[in-house]
Amino acid sequence: MDIMRVKDYFYWLYYQYLLITCSYVLEPWEQSMFHTITVTVFAMVVYTAYVFIPIHIRLAFEFFSQIFGGH
Repeated sequence: MDIMRVKDYFYWLYYQYLLITCSYVLEPWEQSMFHTITVTVFAMVVYTAYVFIPIHIRLAFEFFSQIFGGH
């Protein structure tokens, strides 16, 4: 894939993000605050999923293996 096409694709994704969140109507300082909060919340969700989902999967596996008689 051509570098320019990849760059255009990322510009298109960013444009879609601006349209979906309606952040294109914000002033520059409001946009930076909005993007900072959005990235922070997204990072917290990813970290929480990384930490807690494996624990819940292991506990569910142990629970169902006890129910169905597996050791």
